[in-house]
Amino acid sequence: MGIALTAFIMVSSMPGLMIKQHESKYATVEETIEALKKSAADNNWNIAGFRDLKKSMAKTGYIIEKPVTILELCKETHATSILNSDPHISTMLPCALGVYEGEDGKVFISGMNVGLMGKMFGGNIAKVMGNVSDEEKQILQGVIK
Repeated sequence: MGIALTAFIMVSSMPGLMIKQHESKYATVEETIEALKKSAADNNWNIAGFRDLKKSMAKTGYIIEKPVTILELCKETHATSILNSDPHISTMLPCALGVYEGEDGKVFISGMNVGLMGKMFGGNIAKVMGNVSDEEKQILQGVIK
C-alpha cells in the first residue's frame, strides 16, 4: 500500500516538478519576448530562434486562439560541453521557453526544470544543466512577477 501511494504521489506531482511556469510582468506576449531577448543578451545567451506557433499552425489550417511562441536560447559553452560528452542529449538543446497568453489574458513563461532533468542524468549533464538552471533564473529575474 505504501509503495502504491508513493508511486501515485510521484506520478501526480511530476508535471509540476518538470515544468516551471511564471507570470510575466509584461502585458503582451510580444513585450515579454522582447524583454526575454534583451535579458538573454545581457546574460551572454543567444537566441537560436523562435517559433510563433499560432502563425505556423494557421498556415496548415489549425487555429490556436491565443498567442503561443517558443523562444530557443543557446549558450555555446554549455551546449558544446554537453554535445562533446553526451551527444544523445542533443534533443534537449537548445533550451526553450514557451511564452503564451493564458485564459485570463495574463502572459506566462514556461520551461523545463533543467536542473532537475540534469540531476536525473548525472555526470557532466547534471553539472552543466545546474549552471543552465542558475543562469535561466537570472534571465527571467527582470521579466517575471
